[in-house]
This record gives sequence, structure tokens and C-alpha cells, in this order.
Amino acid sequence: VIIDEWDALFREAKNDTDLQKEYIRLLRGLFKSSLTDSMIEAAYMTGILPIKKYGTQSAMTDFREYTMLSPKRLAKYAGFTETEVRQLCEDYGMDFGEAKRWYDGYSFKNVPSVYNPNAIMRAMQNQEFGSYWTETETYEALKIYIDMDFDGLREAILSMLGGEKCPVNTGTFQNDLTSLRSRDDVMVLLIHLGYLAYDGEAEKVYIPNEEIRQEFFLALKHSGHWEIAKLVKESDELLRAALNLNGEKVADAIEKMHSASTAPIFYNNEQALRSVIRLAFISCMEQFREIQELPSGNGYADMVYLPKKGSVMPIMLVELKWNKGAEGAIAQIKERNYPEVFEGYGSEVLLVGISYDERTKKHECVIEKWRK
Repeated sequence: VIIDEWDALFREAKNDTDLQKEYIRLLRGLFKSSLTDSMIEAAYMTGILPIKKYGTQSAMTDFREYTMLSPKRLAKYAGFTETEVRQLCEDYGMDFGEAKRWYDGYSFKNVPSVYNPNAIMRAMQNQEFGSYWTETETYEALKIYIDMDFDGLREAILSMLGGEKCPVNTGTFQNDLTSLRSRDDVMVLLIHLGYLAYDGEAEKVYIPNEEIRQEFFLALKHSGHWEIAKLVKESDELLRAALNLNGEKVADAIEKMHSASTAPIFYNNEQALRSVIRLAFISCMEQFREIQELPSGNGYADMVYLPKKGSVMPIMLVELKWNKGAEGAIAQIKERNYPEVFEGYGSEVLLVGISYDERTKKHECVIEKWRK
């Protein structure tokens, strides 16, 4: 017996609990009766959701489950592996680094990199990287779950947009779309839907790649909640200040965002600073593409914002310093010649140095135009 999309009824008639129970009784009658062994040699069911749970037990315990939380030996079939994507990029003449940035991020115990297969195929066929998620889903679906805001869910998502990982308890999820009672339940659902990736060892969730990051940004931006609207507005103002070389205003904006309730990230190292900076520059997602640790000159540029195709925006090259001055960040950019990689790119380059002083709790920002 083969049943494709076994959970379609739970997704299409998610509020009809009587119909769902009748459906589960049918499946139990097929696969858990005294006659099952004499009638059925094997059964294979696929779907987005694991088998429905009632309480803590599965409605059908005889099945071996392979899920996005625990794919076990089937992990390498959850999507394309890195070896497969490298070969596809070579065959189609596409940049493997960009493919990784856009579509990698799902990771399992024995398979560290799993790529979104639909997006990889579309990108290769179209010869263009971008978000293909909306061909199968829409940010409106994601927005519904974010708007529930159980236990500060929106704040957790904002933290993940900044690059953080959030702890999650996967045990309470009932494997349907309506029995959602906590932030953990929603985040586990988003793991199964592919919107979040799961680190099984750390028991944490995170946004896997640039494609999904853009979907979350759109959902948050159009959520209609005042705190999100305020964050986006402040980020818009920060971007304008950066383009006007107003480092003092940029530093003030970053400081406000760090202390705001919408950015609950506590500094303890440069990586935490990086998370807040990514969140502060969230408006850049519409006009730029962000690259972390870009090899350039004699080292790696911390963060680079490249204008999207057809944009007249400048390139922004951001260097971060912890307990050191922002001038030092600018000096490092020049000494190591980070802008070298952009020669011939055709866009103006802005050098942005941002620092945080652990003693004074103050941010500092210096912005200059690159002059060779």
C-alpha cells in the first residue's frame, strides 16, 4: 500500500476534527488490526507532517517514522546533498558559493548539508539565484503562525533573522496544524514545513538560508504589528543614514535596536554584535544581498551588502570591532585591501566600521567612501 501526502486531510480540512478522527480510525483499521499481517505485506506513506499524535503517543505505532527532526538513514534523501549540488553547479555553469548561501542550511547528524531540491532545480534551469519558495508556498501562510506570537515567538524569529539559534522542545507537538499551544509547537511545525532547520545536538532551531530568510522578512514586514513596523522603520532610517555617511546616527540607531524589546540579544562576543547588526540592517534585504565573511584582499570582510541587479545603491563593506574603535575597523579594511574584490563591479563602495565598547556599553560607527 502506498499513500502519498497522507496528511493532506489534516492540512486541507484542518478544523474538521471529526473528519480527521474518522480518517485516523480508517488508517488504524487498515494497519493495526488483527488481519493486517495476513492482508498487507508493507505500507509506505509520505507527507509533510509526522503521523498524528494523541497525547504523547502516535495513533499508529507500527510505522517507522523518518521526519525532518529525525530522518535517520534517509537523511541524504531529504534534499540534494552537497556533492550533488556541486556537480549541478558545474554542469550548469553556476556559482556553488551562491547556491550554498541561498539554499543550504538543513543539517542532519550524518549529512551536514542538505539543499532545497525544488529551489536548486529552478535556479539551475533559470540560470538565476533567488527565492523560489513562493512557487509552492506564500508568506501569508507563514504570517498566520507568526501572528499567534506564543511566548514571544516574533522576538525569537527576529533573533534568528539576526543569525541566532533558539532552543526548542520538540516533544509537545501533536503533528497537526491546529493543536498549537506554545512557541515550541509552532517552531516544530515550521521545521516540518521547511521554514526552520533543526540542530538535534543543541536542540535548537534556526533560519537555514537566504531564501527562507527573505520569506520571514516579508511575513514580518506585512504582519501589521506595531513593534515590527517600528523595527522596519528604524532600519529604513539607519540605511538612509549609512548612505549619507552619517556614522553617528547609525551608531545611535544600532544602540536603540540593541536595547529594544524586539532585539533580545545580549552581547558577550563579536558574534552577538554581528547578530544585532544583521537585525539593524534588516531593510537591506529588499535592495541588497548580504554576504558573510567574504574572501577579499588579504583576509575576510565581516559583512558585505551588494546591491541587487539593476540597483543604483553602493556596495557597503562592514567591518566589526569588539572593544576597539571604529576607526580601527576602517583602517583594517584599507590595510587588507578588502575592496579589491569589487574592482570593475561598477558601484561605489562605502566602508563602514562599527565597534562596541564593553566597558562604556556604547557603539561607534565611522563611514567613508572608498578611494583607491
